[in-house]
Amino acid sequence: MHNAISLFSTVRLTMLKRSCDFLLALVAFLILLIPIILVALAVRLTSTGAVLYWSDRVGRHNVIFRMPKFRTMRINTPAVATHLLSDPARYLTPVGSFLRKSSLDELPQLWSILVGDMSFVGPRPALFNQEDLISLRTSLGVDSLVPGLTGWAQINGRDELPIPVKVELDVYYLNHCSLVLDLRILLLTFLKVIKRDGVSH
Repeated sequence: MHNAISLFSTVRLTMLKRSCDFLLALVAFLILLIPIILVALAVRLTSTGAVLYWSDRVGRHNVIFRMPKFRTMRINTPAVATHLLSDPARYLTPVGSFLRKSSLDELPQLWSILVGDMSFVGPRPALFNQEDLISLRTSLGVDSLVPGLTGWAQINGRDELPIPVKVELDVYYLNHCSLVLDLRILLLTFLKVIKRDGVSH
């Protein structure tokens, strides 16, 4: 009986969170339409290549999906996590550093939230080839969560965290996720973006 009630509560929370994600993403897209257009123009005018960069990411239950970002790296950049590049700054476009530090490069992910591939809050989606991160998350059940635009790990270190610590924070979110915690994470994310905390490149 207890398990049935717990399952019902989880399903209800998931449905409520999905509804909130969709409505908030739609409103955010309409409000941010002009900034999105301006950033797209800045990317187009300052470097060669497409405005958007679509990367293969690991979604819920390890299903691969295509996640868009405004392109901040030059078109010949290897498809690996930024921290694995020997000299990340060498690959940045003229506006790439600013877009990353301001998190404006993440705006196209509103599309991923609208179609249900992502949520506003959840573990950041791993690259398809980050096997160590994917394996550890899967072994601890984190793969059951919808990946997020931001998450508990992002407000507690972001790029600076080693993988085991990042996954430990993901597990904390898995065990404590609620709409109240999501609101707290969104507020703290906004504050960190304003301060540009935790971004190495």
